Amino acid sequence: MVAFRQSLAGDWRLVTGDHYGGGLASDARFTHMFTPHPDGVVVTVWVVPGASRDQVVGEHDGALKVRTVAPAEGGKANSRVAEMVAEAVGGRSGSLVAGYASRRKQILVIGVIVADAAAALVGGEERRKQSG
Repeated sequence: MVAFRQSLAGDWRLVTGDHYGGGLASDARFTHMFTPHPDGVVVTVWVVPGASRDQVVGEHDGALKVRTVAPAEGGKANSRVAEMVAEAVGGRSGSLVAGYASRRKQILVIGVIVADAAAALVGGEERRKQSG
């Protein structure tokens, strides 16, 4: 089960498990990176172009940190990052909506809601920990 719960401080936290206290309880590491959109979610990302490999690596300054081998020229890194983010959060496709010339970008991911996107990132992080 995946759900959001509002804490006493007023922020929303992702909760997974059999009940609100179980599993990855109150995991809010990724939820602040998402903004609901009528077509899906907008994900705030921090891009590292020209990396040694394509990789979604976690958080950087409130954004999803994404490394890509694509160079930061001619929109190559932007296109690759949009694809990677959409795949990481379980969406159908991704497109850049803000931050064309900046490392901090906004990616619209079509076909996913905030709760499912956050759960996909938490699940991906757990798989990376188990394999590494």
